[in-house]
Amino acid sequence: MNTMKRIAIFLFLILNAIKTLAGDNILPNRQSYINEHKDDAIRDMKKTGVPASITLAQACLESQDGRSALAKEANNHFGIKCSNWTGPSYIQDDDTKDECFRKYNSTLESYIDHSNFLLTRPRYAFLFQLEKTDYKGWAHGLKKAGYATDPNYATRLIKIIEENQLHIYDNMNEEDLTASNDVSEITVPEKKVFVPSVPVATTVGRRDIISNNGIECVKARKGDSFKSLAKELKLGYWQLPKYNEADTYSELEEGQLIYLKPKKSESWEGSHIVQPGEDAYSIAQRFGIKLKYIYKYNKLKEGDRLEAGQMLVLKKSTSKS
Repeated sequence: MNTMKRIAIFLFLILNAIKTLAGDNILPNRQSYINEHKDDAIRDMKKTGVPASITLAQACLESQDGRSALAKEANNHFGIKCSNWTGPSYIQDDDTKDECFRKYNSTLESYIDHSNFLLTRPRYAFLFQLEKTDYKGWAHGLKKAGYATDPNYATRLIKIIEENQLHIYDNMNEEDLTASNDVSEITVPEKKVFVPSVPVATTVGRRDIISNNGIECVKARKGDSFKSLAKELKLGYWQLPKYNEADTYSELEEGQLIYLKPKKSESWEGSHIVQPGEDAYSIAQRFGIKLKYIYKYNKLKEGDRLEAGQMLVLKKSTSKS
């Protein structure tokens, strides 16, 4: 065997060895990142309920094991942008030039803000019903809820967790931590299961006026009709069917939201996972969005059948913000 062939084979073996050590990034960098930030992930888990394994795996994937400019310069390990943010910021080109990203004082702040992102978006509410040790359920749930467009996102998270045994951190307690980091001043929203309508301080007779997606509405009672409601609420007979995109003599179901003003072109919630038994109309009523915009944003035609588990877009564009 000549010298050049030996060199080629040697280089091939070296490259394969490196490839074996590398998952999404080189293993030594990943292990260093995990060792440095596992305590932050555990503290975040104790405060928010998001499994430490999931936080670490997502952070490894999204910050390139802490090597991204956002992570280094802004302590931003998840690429969260400045929408609804009054804190310091970091400017970086992304989908467009000079985009604004949130800047944090510490990695822990980034972790907790990311968990807040999950806590305050109704499409992720079902995740918090899972056991914190169910990392596979969380990984697949994030993908199902539309967190990432990568079809292999859940598989990649699970691979990172299992290759690095991150699931052991999901069972750790405060006494297992080595770093001293006070989280008492970092606020976390209360965990809530999604309720689409909230009461407001108005009533008409014995009828509570509530608000959904910023639109006044009432809940139908047994025996209600558009005609009886219009009379009770002192509205024109034509208004309720028009605002609710229904025929004048449509039957109303008990508990159904009936809008007293026109629905909107977007929902405050950017997307929705179709549940068994739902159709485009029931979703439009649930979120206070006009039916035609559900069709438009999702390239659907009237009468198209929706499948359980299908993700629908409910606004012009959605991004982590």
